[in-house]
Amino acid sequence: MWKLLQIELYKIFRRPRTYISFAAITALICVIQLGLKMDGDAYVDFLMSSLKDTFEFDGKILNGYLVCYVILQLLLIHVPLLISLIAADMISGEANMGTLRLLLTKPVSKTSFMLAKFFASSIYTFILLVWIAFLALGGSIWLFGTDDLIIQKTSYVVQISQDDVFWRYAGAFCFAFLSMLTVTALAFFLSNFAENSIGPIVTTMSIIIVFTILSTMTIPIFQKIQPYLFTTHMVNWKEFFDERVNDQNIVIRGSVQDPQKIIDSALMLAGHIILLVTASIIVFKKKDVLS
Repeated sequence: MWKLLQIELYKIFRRPRTYISFAAITALICVIQLGLKMDGDAYVDFLMSSLKDTFEFDGKILNGYLVCYVILQLLLIHVPLLISLIAADMISGEANMGTLRLLLTKPVSKTSFMLAKFFASSIYTFILLVWIAFLALGGSIWLFGTDDLIIQKTSYVVQISQDDVFWRYAGAFCFAFLSMLTVTALAFFLSNFAENSIGPIVTTMSIIIVFTILSTMTIPIFQKIQPYLFTTHMVNWKEFFDERVNDQNIVIRGSVQDPQKIIDSALMLAGHIILLVTASIIVFKKKDVLS
């Protein structure tokens, strides 16, 4: 299995298309950071305009923690496309090149073959998110410094002390990895049904778009299925940035307002991953490989 995994990783990272994702991520993050560096005060004034008459802020609102939060909100919407470029090509790409049947002549079980390919695409997803964390969090802290993180929610404002923020980002990125791994599993599953990667990539993004729309609609019939859609749970990394208060309405330091929501969402995403990977293996075992 380890030898298979090494071979699959080599195949992923020798393709030029693999580095398109890293280049795109780097460009997007740098553009956002540059824009906020040059005109960030205007953005903060707009963001906090409704609160200035009620609250007086002492400190640097535009800091690395806030910039990273903004980047994650904007970026995690587009990352699934970059992930599917690789995951959707794992099986269909071999079929397209005519090497899939040749690979299966080796003394390796189909289950080991599929798991090696999935783990390789998962490692790619992990490395991509580490790169995002390095640029978005590390780069923003270097450019903007640190201070308390102030986030405006729908009906209230959250202020998190700067020495209570970093672990929240660690948790948020771990949760984001689980979310993106669900996309990896979906694209990997769809890769079984095509002989080129275009179809699985387009289908993956179409499913995510449709599920995202269904996740946000307030129509009763859709609300019944929303808890079972993975897109409903993918955005719950934001729960790490909501604090709990006691009976005196004082913030409980180091707390999360609804930890059970994070756990439930993580379990739902993990369930989707296991289901999709298991289905991928079953489909591939029954598949008559002719290419």
